Amino acid sequence: MACSMRQQMQRVKDDATALLSPGKIVEACNAAGHDWRVRELPPGVLVGLMMAQVLHATSLRGALRAGQVDATPTAYCKAKNRLPLDVIQRLVADLAEQAKEVIGQSPSQTPPSEDFRGKFRGKFRGHFPGPGRVVMVDGSSASMPDTPALQMAFGQPGNVKAGCGFPVMHLLALFDQASGMIQDLLTHPGNTHDMAHACALHPMLEEGDILLGDRAFCSYAHLCLLLRDNLHGVLRVHQKQIVSFKPGRRCKRQLPKARRKDAPTSAYIKRLGRHDQLVDYHKPSERPAWMSEEQYTQLPGAIRVRELRYKIKAKRGRTREVTIVTTLLDPREYPKDELAKLYQSRWEVETRLWEFKQTLGANVLRSKSQAGVLKDLWMHVLVFNLIRLLMLRCAGQRGGDPRRLSFIDARDVLRYGVRDSINHPIPRLMYHAIRPGRDQPRVIKRRKDCYSVMTRPRDALRQALAKKELAA
Repeated sequence: MACSMRQQMQRVKDDATALLSPGKIVEACNAAGHDWRVRELPPGVLVGLMMAQVLHATSLRGALRAGQVDATPTAYCKAKNRLPLDVIQRLVADLAEQAKEVIGQSPSQTPPSEDFRGKFRGKFRGHFPGPGRVVMVDGSSASMPDTPALQMAFGQPGNVKAGCGFPVMHLLALFDQASGMIQDLLTHPGNTHDMAHACALHPMLEEGDILLGDRAFCSYAHLCLLLRDNLHGVLRVHQKQIVSFKPGRRCKRQLPKARRKDAPTSAYIKRLGRHDQLVDYHKPSERPAWMSEEQYTQLPGAIRVRELRYKIKAKRGRTREVTIVTTLLDPREYPKDELAKLYQSRWEVETRLWEFKQTLGANVLRSKSQAGVLKDLWMHVLVFNLIRLLMLRCAGQRGGDPRRLSFIDARDVLRYGVRDSINHPIPRLMYHAIRPGRDQPRVIKRRKDCYSVMTRPRDALRQALAKKELAA
């Protein structure tokens, strides 16, 4: 016999409480200096409703009905407005600490140097088992309602006319590869470059951590700051960087102006192997826009890095070359093949962003104020990390690779309270195959409605429609 809605919601509360207890919520409120009166929506109930709203992808009224809470949507909105953003962020940090404990208690502690596809990835070579996590950074965006306050705070894409588009928020996310969790998330106006605030994520990293990033994060200034903070980077070479692996070749600085075109930009130091070399990067004369003059003056005149290139053999015989730069210089400690595998694992950040934005619906936020949008965004982060923590615990207790567990299946466990039995509360989640290196065209198969794109504000279109009807 199917269980009642009340029993079903009780299971959801039980499963969520096992990962995020009401006591933790109260501690976060006290730490944030948040005082509240005993009402129908105390912080424990409120956070549970906000989580249910994200898990069920429903409205305010739908969250109240799903949680069977006798309160009005107006009371719910007022309670959300009173809850400080710092409370949600502290709960996110607490989940990250729980994930560290789960990984530390995992029976699989084989260093990736021996088993690169170990159960709990996130450590690499000499960076195991102490600090030296592998973290991934990438940029994305989120849309929100078209209100004057949000337009002023975040703006909209430059190719969209005023009144015809929606405000867009730029997101810069830092993921821990071992747990899959979001360690930090920075928000800025939509026209912000990924690199503009990447260095603000460095305080979230520990000494020896390895940062994986794409071309957007590969710059001389960023590499200098990584070395200054005792961090390491494995980044794809920027498209403007000209790389040559010819031994003894000269760089642009060593050639006359007439011969500098298409010459390598790095100074050759030593050959480490085929398509593997030590080079010096010299300080560019042009300062990046995201760095102040004083900061740029303090950067060293040159740094030593390692360039390497590897090939990816795709289907249909097509071969693609990838060139990366890293601060891990020792070829014995960090072989070229393993660095190539490490960078290839960067595709996981795309999957994590898809889960966060599409599966949980963080790509379109619903609040109409800046404070409300930020709370909604961080509540999505909280639910995302809660799901990843459940996946880690399931992999740790039942064995297996947490990266292969189904994110949607884990979400449904929190949504519907699915479990094997009372004696075994950790569920059996669905497993997927790991298929890196796939190339998919960015096209849409299902056609949308054939309406014209809005090129004028809605009021202007209404007036034009009224004139057309009068003329008819």
